[in-house]
Amino acid sequence: MAKNLSALIAGIIFGIGMAVSGMTNTARVRSFLDIFGAWDPALAFVMGAGLIVTSIGYRLAFRRAAPLFADVFSLPTRTDIDARLLLGAAIFGIGWGLVGYCPGPALAGLTYGYAQTLAFVPAMIAGLLLAHRLKPIR
Repeated sequence: MAKNLSALIAGIIFGIGMAVSGMTNTARVRSFLDIFGAWDPALAFVMGAGLIVTSIGYRLAFRRAAPLFADVFSLPTRTDIDARLLLGAAIFGIGWGLVGYCPGPALAGLTYGYAQTLAFVPAMIAGLLLAHRLKPIR
């Protein structure tokens, strides 16, 4: 229960951060990606702030012997770059550039009730479910 509650609180804080920073506005995200046009550097500042907060959080977390709600830290062990990783990154980047949404801000953007968000999120969930179903085939 505490693990789920802490995840919910973290998600709410993240969503508020995305909304306050304007990153739920797809035009703002796309203008960051338009480096030869009307470039808006706001997303770079949001990412920089996120890196600072994450760096501090990791330093504080790893001072502990174990996480608050688990027996051990669950850290990735793979370091290789394979075709699956590159393809997934390319699909993500193309989708992000075309639509201006990635999963977090899209979910936060649901609160605005925009038609584009209400169409994007179910399509995103369908893509995630399809990828999960195709995983055994690969």
